[in-house]
Amino acid sequence: MNSIKLSILDQSAISEGQSATEALRNTLALAKWADQAGFERFWVSEHHDSESLAGSAPEVLISHLASHTSEIRVGSGGVMLTHYSPYKVAENFKLLEALFPKRIDLGIGRAPGGMPRASYALGDGKPRNVNKYPIQIDELNMYLHNTIPADHPYFGLKATPVSVSVPNVWMLGSSPSSAALAAEKGLPYSFALFINGEGGESYMRNYRQQFRPSPYLKSPKTMVSVFAVCADTDEKANYLAGSMDLNMLRSTLGMPSKGIPHPEQFLEYPLNPFEKKSVDYNRNRMIVGSPKTVKEKILRIAEAYETDEIMIAAIMYDFKDKLHSYKLIAHEFGM
Repeated sequence: MNSIKLSILDQSAISEGQSATEALRNTLALAKWADQAGFERFWVSEHHDSESLAGSAPEVLISHLASHTSEIRVGSGGVMLTHYSPYKVAENFKLLEALFPKRIDLGIGRAPGGMPRASYALGDGKPRNVNKYPIQIDELNMYLHNTIPADHPYFGLKATPVSVSVPNVWMLGSSPSSAALAAEKGLPYSFALFINGEGGESYMRNYRQQFRPSPYLKSPKTMVSVFAVCADTDEKANYLAGSMDLNMLRSTLGMPSKGIPHPEQFLEYPLNPFEKKSVDYNRNRMIVGSPKTVKEKILRIAEAYETDEIMIAAIMYDFKDKLHSYKLIAHEFGM
């Protein structure tokens, strides 16, 4: 790939001893820097009932970030559509698009974004119906583009405000079924390598082969999202990545979290053989190393997935290390 676009996914991670307010301020600081540095887009995530991730309402955070930036596209990575009315999501994002024309992305997914109790609370006690997701996608686009058919019970309904442009819809996923659905719907597809470290190349290949042109997109459009930790040396990067290693391990083991741990805690943690395998497996979801190492791995991913855009997610204990990581990567790519 001759030209790689770089983007950022920020999950507003809360480090141990830090408040959610501080984490969200760091997200804003990162977005403002990314805007100046020339990143393509900046997305924020949706997580519920979490002690370690502060971003529970991406549409609210997007408005705040877009109002403090000027060029970068801002969006959701993503809105968990199965919790919500497609009509309400359409209006939320049409309002954002009216406020910030041609800068808003609407990334959608069907994951719960939290534990079952959060899903039940979001559904007012009713279970999530993931089988409705394909229909919800059609309804969302119907409302966004004002294409409600005449025989539809809501014919004549408008998703307001009516504006000149509409947000770009992206389908997010980490499975063969999500890739196939994105191809069927004729929508851009973002593969979450940071969630699933195996099989993504074949899923993306199938997406391109099965893609059906739609009124929204004429040819396949893709992106890959991956964790990345960059430092001045490979050794320092591996040390900083210990925070993610331990955080992911705690999640796998069902251990309670009080936030992102200091990397020293991982060094002091006595790994048993099973836990060592789990940590090694999770490293398939990360790029860790010096600027040269990280760039080489990003380019390899772009080539393997045949994509021209890589979205980087980074979770580190100290925001200064996280910002430095992004700065090193941007500099290595000549930004």
